[in-house]
Amino acid sequence: MNITRISAIAHNGFREVIRDRILYVIGFFALLLLLASRILPFIAISADGKILLDLGIGAINLLGVIVAIFVGTGLINKEIEKKTVLILVPKPINTAEFIIGKHIGLVAVLTILVAVMTMLYLGVMTLSGIEYPLGSLLIALAYIILELSLLTAVSIVFGVFTSSILATLLSFGVYIMGHLSRDLLELGKITENESIETLTRTLFLILPDLERLNLKNEAVYNILPPTGELINSFIYAILYIVLLLTISIVIFSRRQF
Repeated sequence: MNITRISAIAHNGFREVIRDRILYVIGFFALLLLLASRILPFIAISADGKILLDLGIGAINLLGVIVAIFVGTGLINKEIEKKTVLILVPKPINTAEFIIGKHIGLVAVLTILVAVMTMLYLGVMTLSGIEYPLGSLLIALAYIILELSLLTAVSIVFGVFTSSILATLLSFGVYIMGHLSRDLLELGKITENESIETLTRTLFLILPDLERLNLKNEAVYNILPPTGELINSFIYAILYIVLLLTISIVIFSRRQF
C-alpha cells in the first residue's frame, strides 16, 4: 500500500462529504443547544444543568452516528453507481488503498464535526454558568469519535455488497444491538434455555460491544472507569476496526463490476 495514494483518496473523500452540506448538522446542533438552554431552566429548575450536560453530549453522539451511517453506507455505492470505481481501482490504486482512504476521509470529517460541536457545547455550558468536568467530557468525546470510526467501518462493510438503503438499516441494527449485547447476554442466562443462551452468547461475541465506548454518563458525573479499562476498550475498538476494514477489502476485491 502507498501512503500517498491513501492520503489522496482520503482528501478527496473528505472534500466530497463536506460538499454534501454535512456541516448543516452543526447549525442544527447549535439551535438545539440554544433552545434547550432557554427552555430547561423553566422545566427543571434545580436539575437543568445536569440535563443540559446530558442532552449536549448525547446529541453530539446521536448526530455523529447518523452522519457516520448514512454517509458511510454510500461511500462505496456512490463510486459504483457513478462507475468511477472502474477507473480508480484497477490501476494504480488497489482495493485496500481505496477502502482505507475512504474510511480515513469520513473519520476526518466526523472528527471535525465532533470537535466543532464540542466547542459549541462547552461554550454554551460556560455562558450558562454550568459547571462541568472538562477532562472527563473530553475523554468521553474522544471515545465517541472512536465509536463513530467503528460504525463507519461497519457501514463500509455493508455498503460494499448491498444497496445503500439495506446497508443503512443493517448498520443501525448493529448500532442498536451493539449497545444491547450485554443485556442480551444476561437475558440468555436468565432464561436458562441452552439454545437461547448459545444464541445470545454468539451475538455478543460477533457484534461489537459498543457499551465499552459509551462513557457519556460517567463523564457527566466525573466517574470514568480506571485507566486500564479505558486502554483495553481503545485497543478493542482499533482491532475491531482493522477486522472490519479487512473484511470490506476482501469482499470488495471479489466483486465483479
